[in-house]
Amino acid sequence: MKRTEKAAIVSGLKSRADGASIAIVTDFKGLTVEDMTGLRRLLRDAGVDYQVVKNTLARIALEGGPHEVLKDEVKENCAVAFGYSDPVAAAKVLSEYGKKNKKFQIRFGSLEGQFMDVNAVKDLAKLPSKPELLAKLLGTMNAVPTSFVCLFANLERKFLYALTAIKEQKEAA
Repeated sequence: MKRTEKAAIVSGLKSRADGASIAIVTDFKGLTVEDMTGLRRLLRDAGVDYQVVKNTLARIALEGGPHEVLKDEVKENCAVAFGYSDPVAAAKVLSEYGKKNKKFQIRFGSLEGQFMDVNAVKDLAKLPSKPELLAKLLGTMNAVPTSFVCLFANLERKFLYALTAIKEQKEAA
């Protein structure tokens, strides 16, 4: 590989790493081309970039960026997944794929500059996704005014029942 090609790979990898909120390093030994294509398709659908990288180029690209904690850990055959908007999505897809394909392994990751071991990545995958959390927040925020409106509607209803009972009592008398 020529020096210009290496420089292009490093700059592309660095731009992805700098824009990513999460980077997860995986081991892909023993996976077939079809397996890798399927994994890349799943990750692309989740908005995650996945790239097989040379260790030295990955170390150079990660240096000075938000995921610099990974540069000393990159060894042997590895690929890096970069998640941008929803860090949980990347962890979920990789964890679920690891359960289906025993040859695939997650090694470690970095969430906004904090090192994560395998267990931390798997724990992150158990969390609800960003849209789910936003829906729960919206439901909670919507519940308070709805309960408030129902409370006042019940007060008015009880007041009308009382007035109706007084009216019926006076009509009967």
